[in-house]
Amino acid sequence: MHFEKHVFICANDKDAPKKCCGSGHGMELVDAFRASYAAQGGTAKIRVQKSGCLDFCGKGPTMVVYPEGVFYGNVQVADVAEITKSHLIEDEIVTRLQIQ
Repeated sequence: MHFEKHVFICANDKDAPKKCCGSGHGMELVDAFRASYAAQGGTAKIRVQKSGCLDFCGKGPTMVVYPEGVFYGNVQVADVAEITKSHLIEDEIVTRLQIQ
């Protein structure tokens, strides 16, 4: 199957002095994005899944959307509907959360 967009959400756990996205929060975001996309009429053309570390630990929880390669930081469950509608459906980057 060919996906139009692929969303990777960090669910990495590690013992480090840096902030970590964590599997609990990461999986909560994965589930929230899947539900939000389905509720907004999403098709099977977007894949949402957990990932390992995305190397933006200090800005976590983090995620990336491909093929654009747009990274988002400090993503909270409250941001999911906005990112889903704006970026995943309407192709508009949510600049307030974008990691530059």
